[in-house]
Amino acid sequence: MAAPRKYGDELRERATRMAVELRQDPATKSGAITRVAGQLGMHPETLRNWVRQAEIDGGVRAGTTTADGERIAQLEQEVRELRRANHILKTASAFFAAELDRPTSR
Repeated sequence: MAAPRKYGDELRERATRMAVELRQDPATKSGAITRVAGQLGMHPETLRNWVRQAEIDGGVRAGTTTADGERIAQLEQEVRELRRANHILKTASAFFAAELDRPTSR
C-alpha cells in the first residue's frame, strides 16, 4: 500500500506547469523551481523531482516514464507471484514423489 501523498494532484500539476513555463523563458530560468516552490510552500527538491518526471513523461528528457515504471512494477509483482507458485509446486511434487517411493507395509 502506498504512503499517503502530502500534496494533491491538482497542486502537483499546477506547480509543475508553473515551473516548466518559467524555465522556458531565459530571463526567469535561473532559480525558477526554487521561487515556485517557495510561493507554494513546498520543498524545492520535491518540485524539482516533479519537473524532472514531467520532462521524462513529455519526451524532453531520457528516462523511465511514469507509465513504464508502473508497468515494470506490475510485471515484477507478477514474477514474484509466479516464482512463489513455482516453488510451492516443486515442493509439493517432491513430497508426493517421496510418498510414492516409500514401501507400503501390509
